[in-house]
Amino acid sequence: MEVEMLGTTTTKTTAGETCAVCEQVKGMGIHLYTTFICEECERDMIGTDTNDPKYQYYLKKLRKITNPEILS
Repeated sequence: MEVEMLGTTTTKTTAGETCAVCEQVKGMGIHLYTTFICEECERDMIGTDTNDPKYQYYLKKLRKITNPEILS
């Protein structure tokens, strides 16, 4: 049996994923459904008081996350 090697022609590779909150590419974080949140934003969200204006910012970003449909 012959095995053919397929070459990749990607010109740009990045390590990590784009955070849904800060919109930067980060390597470490969590997945909430299909959305990635970096460790820094996660820590900031957890530590933000509900009276802080940043709290409303985080709520706005998190509202964009939707529960994916399960197709059977």
